[in-house]
Amino acid sequence: MNARILNILLWIIVTFWLVIMLNSFTAPNQIEVRNISYSQFLQEIASGAVREVTIQNEAIRGVRADGSRFETYDPGDPGLVGDLLKNNVVVRAKPPEEPGLFVQLLSAWLPFILMAGIWIWFMRRSLGNGSGGLFNFGKSRARHHAEGEVRVTLRDVAGIEEAKEEVAELVDFLRNPQKFASLGGRIPRGVLMVGPPGTGKTLLARAIAGEAKVPFFSISGSDFVEMFVGVGASRVRDLFEQAKRHAPCIVFIDEIDAVGRRRGAGLGGGHDEREQTLNQLLVEMDGFVGNEGVIVIAATNRPDVLDPALLRPGRFDRQVVVGLPDLAGRAAILEVHMRKVPIAKDVDARVIARGTPGFSGADLANLVNEAALFAARAGKEEVDMAMFEKAKDKILMGAERRSIVMSESEKRLTAYHEAGHAIVGRLVPDHDPVHKVSIIPRGRALGVTLFLPERDRYSLTKRQLESQISSLFGGRIAEEMIFGPEQVTTGAANDIERATEIARKMVTRFGLSETMGPLTYAEDEGEVFLGRSVTQQRQVSPQTALAIDKAVRAIIDHNYQRARQILEDNIDKLHRMAEALLTYETINKEQIDDIMAERPMRTPDDDGSSGQPRVDAGGDPESGGAPDQPPVAIGGI
Repeated sequence: MNARILNILLWIIVTFWLVIMLNSFTAPNQIEVRNISYSQFLQEIASGAVREVTIQNEAIRGVRADGSRFETYDPGDPGLVGDLLKNNVVVRAKPPEEPGLFVQLLSAWLPFILMAGIWIWFMRRSLGNGSGGLFNFGKSRARHHAEGEVRVTLRDVAGIEEAKEEVAELVDFLRNPQKFASLGGRIPRGVLMVGPPGTGKTLLARAIAGEAKVPFFSISGSDFVEMFVGVGASRVRDLFEQAKRHAPCIVFIDEIDAVGRRRGAGLGGGHDEREQTLNQLLVEMDGFVGNEGVIVIAATNRPDVLDPALLRPGRFDRQVVVGLPDLAGRAAILEVHMRKVPIAKDVDARVIARGTPGFSGADLANLVNEAALFAARAGKEEVDMAMFEKAKDKILMGAERRSIVMSESEKRLTAYHEAGHAIVGRLVPDHDPVHKVSIIPRGRALGVTLFLPERDRYSLTKRQLESQISSLFGGRIAEEMIFGPEQVTTGAANDIERATEIARKMVTRFGLSETMGPLTYAEDEGEVFLGRSVTQQRQVSPQTALAIDKAVRAIIDHNYQRARQILEDNIDKLHRMAEALLTYETINKEQIDDIMAERPMRTPDDDGSSGQPRVDAGGDPESGGAPDQPPVAIGGI
């Protein structure tokens, strides 16, 4: 910003200088000259008051007998010179006035000067990014935080205690390096933080620098690579040169997969700019000349695409997994974010944590912020538990779209669809409990059935996966049973897609098919430009592909028929739950329990519940059931 202001001031000064110089060359002598009309000029000639005149172009300047000066305009009078000579007036004629040499040069070269100035300004912006100038765009763009400038400490990081313990000794080394050197120990030169987005990798790196009170350099992996060859490698060299001057220090590279992807794949060849940047990074981290006192911390959520040379000991000695928090971690994160918000007495962070399985630290921060916004809209001075419940529903199921006007037939069809999901999900074995069912349009769905697990899980069984498939088909089967095959809608398209995906993974990845056995049949889904070889894809024979399709179809048919049988045996409960949805639009776990137990249903106003379920974390078949996915929300119609 300072360089831009300096450039503007420089151009203003040059402009003023040119105007002053131009006026100095062209300004006439400042002698009092009176402007008169042409008729008065003729009268003064006839009376003999004019002594001499000078004619130049259309301008007439003259001197009277008393020495006073005047000027007027020549309208092109052909008899003017004759009248002047007749009255003994001295007539002088001058050629047309031409601009001076400076003005001629300025008019000739000014367009080229302006074009050169615009080109230099554009290049400074595009290459120098406003700092560094035209010839310094190879300099590092890392943001330098001086010693003590980073205020974040490890006390501000919650929910990732294991990761904090892994990096705690880095702080000890930066504070007391002699403690390790005396025993011959060597601190890790690099630490790679791996984990899903929003889990606090960047925050943890800042906390290390703040705790150790050392200089901190932060840069993104995409800041290295530019359109010009060699710029990325130059920036890497400049970054580590700066770091050596401030050692001991920390260099943090965010999203390192942008520059550290596997070499030798794709169509770029060996002279690709990204590969040159990566080669320079490898040399700087562990080359012929070491970087003592410089610790490199990098973060990524794609460790599988990184080059193996980058991950070896001596460069990134450690890989710290920063995963999604568990129940206690979520409660601790919520308490950290609640410090900045006026919280009501009825708010319990642990209860909220039980209802937010699979949430990352960023998701929990967003939850607290959304609850504060809901409280502000309601005119409250504190954020209570009801606001957190509304914020959680908005994040899990989407914002309510009450502006959509649905016909009675559409509402009825949606109510039976969601009731079918809820009843099947409630009665199949080992399925997550139903938390809430709603026919209020949310997000892209006209209705939502929300399932929340009861405890932390790290894997899924075959029975649990099949139960998920059955509950996904509950909505379509309910439509077909109540309204007939001709009235089945397209609302179950996403349910069918998800059920098919689970069944195919059971056969091709998880080895849960009796006919296909415990083998992996899935092809490698890695992209060419993600550092994967084109020839690594595994193909299957046509006979095997047909057998896989038959095994998937068998799983789908079995669970489809099971869901139909459950709804046929509980048709009265299906009608009652659909009517309750048409009446109240949203029912929670307590009302669902009343319907399934065939007792009078409590209304949402007198059920006495807090609206918070007893849930922990959920799983996803893609990751083998690890609790790194949000709760299951089935959208209908």
